Amino acid sequence: MSQAELTELARRFEEYLGDPHDPASRMPFTTVLEHDERDAFPYAFVGMLRRWGFLDYGLPAEQGGKAGNPETGFTLMRLVARRDGATAIALGLTQAAFTPVWIAGTDEQKRRQIADIHAGVGLSWGLSEAAHGSDLLNNEVVAERVPGGYRLTGEKWPIGNATYSDRMVVFARTGPRRGAGDYSILVVDKWRAEAETVRETHPVKQHGVRALDLSGLRFDGVFVPEEDRIGAEGQGLEIALKTSQTARLVILSLALSGVDTSLRTALEFAQDRVLFDRPVVEVPHTGRQLAESFAELMVADAVCLGAVRSLQASPAQVSVWSSVAKYVVPTVLEETLSRLNLVLGARVFLRTHPRFGMHQKMLRDLLVTNMADGNTVVNLRNIGHQLPSLLERALTAGPEVRAAAADRTAVLYGMDTELPVYRPHLQELSSRGLDDAVLAAPRALERLRALADEAGDKDRDRLVAAADIAGELLGRLGPLRDRQARLQADLGRGYAHSAELFDLAQEYCLLHAAAACVHTYVHSHGAMAAPLPSPALLLLQLERLRKRFHPYEPYRDPDAVAEVLDLLTRLHDDNRLLSHWPIALAERTAPTEGVRCAEAR
Repeated sequence: MSQAELTELARRFEEYLGDPHDPASRMPFTTVLEHDERDAFPYAFVGMLRRWGFLDYGLPAEQGGKAGNPETGFTLMRLVARRDGATAIALGLTQAAFTPVWIAGTDEQKRRQIADIHAGVGLSWGLSEAAHGSDLLNNEVVAERVPGGYRLTGEKWPIGNATYSDRMVVFARTGPRRGAGDYSILVVDKWRAEAETVRETHPVKQHGVRALDLSGLRFDGVFVPEEDRIGAEGQGLEIALKTSQTARLVILSLALSGVDTSLRTALEFAQDRVLFDRPVVEVPHTGRQLAESFAELMVADAVCLGAVRSLQASPAQVSVWSSVAKYVVPTVLEETLSRLNLVLGARVFLRTHPRFGMHQKMLRDLLVTNMADGNTVVNLRNIGHQLPSLLERALTAGPEVRAAAADRTAVLYGMDTELPVYRPHLQELSSRGLDDAVLAAPRALERLRALADEAGDKDRDRLVAAADIAGELLGRLGPLRDRQARLQADLGRGYAHSAELFDLAQEYCLLHAAAACVHTYVHSHGAMAAPLPSPALLLLQLERLRKRFHPYEPYRDPDAVAEVLDLLTRLHDDNRLLSHWPIALAERTAPTEGVRCAEAR
């Protein structure tokens, strides 16, 4: 799907959903907050969006869906999640549970599942177990071979949509041991199961995404026919890990959307709230907090742009891209929301107010993006395991390797470039030292300096400063490799599980994020819509990343902060998604009188 087609689809979807501040719209914040307060599953929202055809954009076109492009589904998920993360997850779980089928299922299995989804069937992804979490090789759900199929015993918990769904795609042990080849993927149909062989567990009350069905399934010898095994027997771990690579990227749409909604709330409050005879937004510290929050959101947006597109443009590297994004985006944006708490002050505690109540909901909902589909520890461990080869390639790769990486980054970060059709079976569990964002960064910096030479005075100075900061950050790769090598030599067998390795992995993720910001500017500057691209924004994005290493050093260009605040204000006034993507939001139809309500009690 081209950029023009995607932005037009997003526009039509937004118009269909309507202004969330308008109680008469299809997904109003007032109803979202009611669901949240009552822990009530959003049946009406889910049903409405299924009838619109939302799920088709996460199902392959070859077998009856409309997808060939995860970026489309990710974008639509952002638009749902800016209204309600629980509804977005409830929908996304059927797509996530279908992913193992997409990866390893037969053509007939894909067609059958998609036809049944069109008929109303919902899926859940049965991976986690209460006692083991991310330790998949110790999972205890067992599938015993019997004539014609398997008998499944054990419990999956906690699982999203476990009660709501009609089928669960289950990761189960089919081999005699607990090795990598002893697990398989089976589809359990609750409505074909014999009485008392499947039992839903009691739903969990959650801190965030309260309206989501989070429960479990207990299997007591439920029969699964041979034709409902996905992939070969023993292929389950590989399928599950590849599924997680995709799922951990999709759920990041909730983090981006949560901050989008909260940042608009904080901006409007600061514009309307008058203290000491002037609007709060004119207080320099508050204005800077808003600009910094926007810059961090756009860092996350750039990281997600490349990571989501890597599923198609660099599937062999998804193990790195998905883990980097899964660490950077929730970690940075949790801090962003904490900063917005300071802007909003006491309004943070207003639970049911139709504007401020949404901030406290987003604050809670965002936490799930850090934990679901592999938490921070899991993803940093994955980067840590690959760190020696990633750093070696980053520092010693030859011209041919870097040229090939540069060609791929032009697609990864070029919003107006066509992507190849999604082929999830091409994903790999290790990148073998390749990370195109880092490998192509030197060439991107050359292009950024060339763009600076073509720019006007102020923009030229800011692009040069941005290139200098990015070069400084990427210059940390050499010392990082030295520290990694010393740590490995000093700790020997204890290296792989050391706390220090996690610190090194965190640093690498931030350097990848810096490269992502530069690549996005370089490869998409011509595809953005005014007032983007912005040299001031790029500079502040990189300054915010540099602050993580030098928290008390001043900005090189303090005036850029005010320009970024003006940019945020204009995007909000123009009713645009807070993103590099030029996506128009639904027309504002909410009553204007008192709707922003800075004096809310």
